[in-house]
Amino acid sequence: MRTIVYEWLGREFVALSAEGRASLDIAEQTHDIFKRCDQVLGGLGLSLANTVRTRLWGRDRESRDAGSQVRVSVLAGPARSASSSFIAPDYFESDAQVAVELWAMRPSQPRLQKRLVEYEPPIVPLRYLVYDGVVALSGVTSVLPTLDEQVSEILPRIQGSLADARLAWKDVARVSCLLHRSQSLGDFKTLLAQRLDVSPSLIEYGFADGYSTPGKLVEIEVTGKIPG
Repeated sequence: MRTIVYEWLGREFVALSAEGRASLDIAEQTHDIFKRCDQVLGGLGLSLANTVRTRLWGRDRESRDAGSQVRVSVLAGPARSASSSFIAPDYFESDAQVAVELWAMRPSQPRLQKRLVEYEPPIVPLRYLVYDGVVALSGVTSVLPTLDEQVSEILPRIQGSLADARLAWKDVARVSCLLHRSQSLGDFKTLLAQRLDVSPSLIEYGFADGYSTPGKLVEIEVTGKIPG
C-alpha cells in the first residue's frame, strides 16, 4: 500500500494505491484492497466515507468487470465517490489481477457530508460529488468512432456537469486524461488545445488499453473547487 498525504485546494488529501494479493480470486483481491485502504485511513482519522475518487485497474476485461462490481458494493452510501476504471496489464508490477487508486479528503468540519449527484437516469458511475466545496467528476467517455468525435462529445458533457455544480473551466484544478495506447498523445494534446480553455499545466496524461466498453479511446476526469 502506497500512502501520500498532501495539501491541495485548501484541504488535506490522502492518496492510496495498492495491487491485489495474487493468491486471492478477483473479488477477494478487490475486497482486500478496500479493507486495507480503510485500515490506513482509520489510522489517519478518516474512513472510506471520506473517499472522493477511485480508479480501478484490471489486468483484463474479466478483472476490470469483476473488480468494478465489488467496488460498487463496498463504496456504497456515504462512501460513494467519483470513479473510473481501466484495463491495463502494464500497470501491474505483481501477478495481481486488480489494483486500486483511492483519494480521500479531510473536510474542514468533521460532520460535513458529500452531495452526490447522479446521472438521469442513474447509472453505475456517479455524475459528480461536492464535498466541502471540492467537486469531483467521474470519468467521462464516449463511443463515437474517432478520438476527435469523442473529445467533441466529452468536453460539453463535462462543461454541463461543471455548470450544474456552479463551476466554470477557470475553477478546474486538474484534468486527468487516460488515453488509449493506440492513440497519439501529440494529436490528443492538439485536440484539447483547440477545444479546452485550461492551462496545460493543469492537465495530466496516462494510458490504458481498455475501458468499461470496447471502442472508447479516452476517459477524462475533472476536479475543481467552488469559488468563494
